[in-house]
Amino acid sequence: MKRNWAAAFQIAAVYVGTVVGAGFATGKEIVEFFSRFGFFGFISILMSGYFFVAIGSKMMRMAAQIEAKSYQEFNEYLFGKWPSRLINVFMLLMLLGVSAVMLAGAGAVFEEQLGIPKTVGVFLTIFLSFMVMLIGTKGLFAVNTFVVPLMISFSLILMVYSLRMPNFLSQFLFIPHADDGWKSVVAPFSYVALNLGLAQAVLVPVATEIKDDWTIKWGGILGGLALTLILIASHFTLIMLPNLELYDIPMAIIMKNLAPFFYWIFVVVIYGEIFTSVIGNVFGLDRQLKQYMNIPTIASVSGIFAISYLISLVNYSTLLSYLYPLFGYICMTFFVLLWMKPFTANERK
Repeated sequence: MKRNWAAAFQIAAVYVGTVVGAGFATGKEIVEFFSRFGFFGFISILMSGYFFVAIGSKMMRMAAQIEAKSYQEFNEYLFGKWPSRLINVFMLLMLLGVSAVMLAGAGAVFEEQLGIPKTVGVFLTIFLSFMVMLIGTKGLFAVNTFVVPLMISFSLILMVYSLRMPNFLSQFLFIPHADDGWKSVVAPFSYVALNLGLAQAVLVPVATEIKDDWTIKWGGILGGLALTLILIASHFTLIMLPNLELYDIPMAIIMKNLAPFFYWIFVVVIYGEIFTSVIGNVFGLDRQLKQYMNIPTIASVSGIFAISYLISLVNYSTLLSYLYPLFGYICMTFFVLLWMKPFTANERK
């Protein structure tokens, strides 16, 4: 059997691009789940890396084996016919909540980094999203092939700067007091559950299209390892920022301090990640709504943005701190069922 490494790397790129959203880019998501717990957060990241490799690969391989064309079909296989309908409704609500977090994140970039009112950033993002939908989205999704490698490169550059700082080791081993320290124990499960729950909309049909089990398995392994590397690099950088929980866009603050010549490019990259995440979520919501009701795209998208805007009026940090862990805990049902579901490889020669 011919080993297709090029196809495996393509799957890995899709895996990374799907999971690396705005929360990754701003650093706020990594702070909330890991870095605020210090050394315990690093241990949680290593566990998350294992789950991204093992459970992510299993999800894609299983989807290809049962030939699931959509995440609805995959959830029906995992949960059964009737429970899967409730799960799919929850997925719709979750995408709506995540869209609101992304809009709030766009506003936070304008407010914290540019000194422009948050509302301006939110409305500009909504306006640009509508323009993209009128013109077409092919070019937009291609942006990820440019933005994600840039973001990974910046993360590695910042990690190198952090490792060279004299107090790095003491900061790395430090375990700060946290009233909710128990969350560091469940963080690997809830974080991976949240990301795989959201990513299945993209990864399930991609795996089914590829079909070859070896290619999917190694695509999942390489993608999971890349995600682990990005998490570790970001964590090594974030722990060097004093009062890291106070910032909406902590990675940009660090870039401004350590490598100011890259700062403006990095802010544009962060906004690009947020923008592509908003578009992806809104299109996913639009397609889901069309399964329940027959309405024009312009009407459904307007409704989605109206509700997302109202939710985004809440502070970005507050939204992410409450909604992401909540969604992660609920998605753990999906995670556990996927973990326990028997799977026997059926490689196509």
